[in-house]
Amino acid sequence: MAQTAKTADIKLVSANDVHTYAKPDQARVTHVDLDLGVDFERKVLTGTVTLQVQRSPQAKGAPVILDTEKLTIHKVEVATRTGRFAPAKYELGQTDKILGTPLTVHLPAMGNMFRVRIAYTTDPSASALQWLTPGQTVGKKHPYFFTQSQAIHARSWIPLQDTPGVRVTYSATIKAPHGLVALMSAAGNSQSRTGADPKGGTRTFRFRMDQRIPSYLIALAVGDIAFRPLGKRVGVYDEPAAVDRDAKELEDVEKMIQATEKLYGPYQWGRYDVLILPPGFPYGGMENPRLTFASPTIIAGDKSLVSVIAHELAHSWSGNLVTNATWRDFWLNEGFTTYLERRIIEVIYGERMATMQAALGRQILDRDVAKFETRDQVLHINLDGRDPDEGSNELPYEKGSLLLRHLENTVGRASFDRFLSRYFQHFAFHSITTQDFLNYLEANLLKQHPDVKAKVPLEEWIFKPGLPASAPVITSDAFAKVEAEAKAWSAGKKKATELATQDWTTQEWLHFLKALPAKFDASHMRELDSAFRLTQSGNIEIIQQWLLMAIRNGYEPAYPRLEQVLTTVGRRKIVKPLYEELAKSPAGKQRALAIYAKARNGYHPILSKEVDAMLDYKASD
Repeated sequence: MAQTAKTADIKLVSANDVHTYAKPDQARVTHVDLDLGVDFERKVLTGTVTLQVQRSPQAKGAPVILDTEKLTIHKVEVATRTGRFAPAKYELGQTDKILGTPLTVHLPAMGNMFRVRIAYTTDPSASALQWLTPGQTVGKKHPYFFTQSQAIHARSWIPLQDTPGVRVTYSATIKAPHGLVALMSAAGNSQSRTGADPKGGTRTFRFRMDQRIPSYLIALAVGDIAFRPLGKRVGVYDEPAAVDRDAKELEDVEKMIQATEKLYGPYQWGRYDVLILPPGFPYGGMENPRLTFASPTIIAGDKSLVSVIAHELAHSWSGNLVTNATWRDFWLNEGFTTYLERRIIEVIYGERMATMQAALGRQILDRDVAKFETRDQVLHINLDGRDPDEGSNELPYEKGSLLLRHLENTVGRASFDRFLSRYFQHFAFHSITTQDFLNYLEANLLKQHPDVKAKVPLEEWIFKPGLPASAPVITSDAFAKVEAEAKAWSAGKKKATELATQDWTTQEWLHFLKALPAKFDASHMRELDSAFRLTQSGNIEIIQQWLLMAIRNGYEPAYPRLEQVLTTVGRRKIVKPLYEELAKSPAGKQRALAIYAKARNGYHPILSKEVDAMLDYKASD
């Protein structure tokens, strides 16, 4: 599919990405071609990557600098555009605990276009890669493997310029063991190849992404995978035993695409498929283009958690099409996407549902502003010397979304929708900074609405901690009724069995549990549990909130379920707060360490790194 704009057409503010060694202004990677074998026994990928490199005419003789992390480099070769490959001089620099190791490849003195071919092997502990045993899958018969490249983990499985400011096309040849299927965030995922294959040997899968994407959106998964169509351009992949369940839950995805297209312009990625991964996946979803990766925890059986898919789909406009140029601009991805997500939910499931989700989001934002240190309350966050994963919390999602809601309220929905649609079209397939957004906002919205600056203090929203006094307050009539029930029960005016909980949604249950006092005695926990069987809830959002309450109030009947969740779910948003709550007391921390020792091997490296630090965990513990 053709790109909608050329880089030369748009003048962008120069981005200084502190999380890459690359100097793309001197030599820039434009295409990545992978040829990799998947080795489950050694837990490594091995093969080659061929990079197309364009050197700036003003940077004569400059090398190309790549990002790597724990890669074993076997050989490096360079060719001009038309020449043969020849051994190249290269150096691996000093390793940084956050940034990894720079790989400098010297290029011929003459010319501007080169091909760099690198033979390498990943490390079994690569931060982007998760290797699962058959026992950690639904089917229990085959191993499973997947990548998670955001934020700067692509460098742990591909030597490249690992910054969202560099966009590339890519192609790949993947060799997987017989009986397994390889899928990527690219064209080439064929439903016809998900059946059985001859015994022995490997299967070869080929992929191509012809639209320019940042490195963190390159994704690969290999496992026992089946497919179910949800429409002409939509489908779901999962293990064979679970895929029919998923198809029913996700039947509204095509409607979501159509709703977003009506608001913000055409979907520009061809297909939109969803891969439901095993429980070890560390996020609710990851917006890899053409193939969203999603946690099985979003499959609740009643569509109550499909907002995760609305969010990942929205990234097809905000994040994948228009991308943050650096990780301090992360809010441009997530704040915009959270805003779009709720607009999609409003169209598909109604204003009542969207308002409840926005109200819960405001609660989360108020909580985070109260507990975060001031540097982490800023949208344009300073991450110098810090792992960008530290900025991956809910504040940029909710504060960014609330800012856009404030702008919408001020200029009117119709005017703001037109602005956003033009914004996505103008910056399509580009990576932009916060200043790029502000410049575009000034020229294309604020000039037409000069009163906005006085009503929406942009400087305070984006560059200062906390929330402006004028920030929208979001109220929900449904939540007001829930709060009345919570107060009646807390005051002893109603028994749990007398509460009007009929037909409550997930959002109403969450608000009810959060509206209760933080501390009360075990008899009250038992009453709620007896009335509503909360310990047995199959909804991951509800069970997490209940387990947090159980930890705070020492409700031991819920502890077996707590251990069951922590040892079978690897989703960061669910797991991390439970360990944090346990770690608040000495006895709780001991319980956390005992559970973590059992659970750790099933967690993705991104999560285990954080929990290791939280619990002061050592492998010998």
